[in-house]
Amino acid sequence: MILGVYWYFKFPENLYHFKFFRFFEGYGGHADNDAELAARVQVSNIENLIRKLEELKLCFKRTYLSLAINENQLIISIGDHQLFDYHFQFAAEIEDLLIQENAKLLDSSVPFKAQLNKSYQPEKEVFENIEHRFIQIVGSELKKNNAENLSIRIDCNLPLADKKDFINHLIPICREENINVFYYKDHDFNNHCNLMLFFSNGRQSKDAIQAVHVNSFGNKIRQLSEKYPLHFGHFGGLNHYPQNEPHIELMVDEEYILSKK
Repeated sequence: MILGVYWYFKFPENLYHFKFFRFFEGYGGHADNDAELAARVQVSNIENLIRKLEELKLCFKRTYLSLAINENQLIISIGDHQLFDYHFQFAAEIEDLLIQENAKLLDSSVPFKAQLNKSYQPEKEVFENIEHRFIQIVGSELKKNNAENLSIRIDCNLPLADKKDFINHLIPICREENINVFYYKDHDFNNHCNLMLFFSNGRQSKDAIQAVHVNSFGNKIRQLSEKYPLHFGHFGGLNHYPQNEPHIELMVDEEYILSKK
């Protein structure tokens, strides 16, 4: 699974500027439809452009590419449930190709009937069913430049005397499991502590994509729960819910992950 900074509801303003591509936000929940980058263009040599697009796609193995073709016009689409930086980088490099080919931007409101469709799938990944019930995969509200963040969240509680050592033991696990962001919220009461733990990564660019094996990480958390008197979930009701400012243990790209008040 790729954790970290992504875009779904709004375009990453101030980060990317496109002449040909438009951003179409996701709606109705991540299970319902993708966010999408799409460009409708006309070129004089469409076979040459398609060949170059196919060559470029080889450098972006984790992205989906769709072409709808009608004579010398085509619609180029890139979509996913989370659009990471590498999706926008792919679109930017396609724009360079379109400029080289003297492409003409077409009105997207005019009806378009494809005579031929070509689809290029992302590199196949082994789908990982999450085996640990204590793991939640959560998004976030909008952050800097409309970014969201995909994280692992774990709610748990333990005696206050064990809190510091437990947190310290989590840090090397994060490093082992390719996780660069770890912060938590807590609520201490009556020698006990409720914790809300977040694990994630930063921006995911073309040459620095980080894959996290969620079940491997969960196995190590499970082993740690056998070392400490740890229970998953929160204890003591809403009055003891962790709502304070987050404590940061590991962080990259902080402005895209945590809200500034």
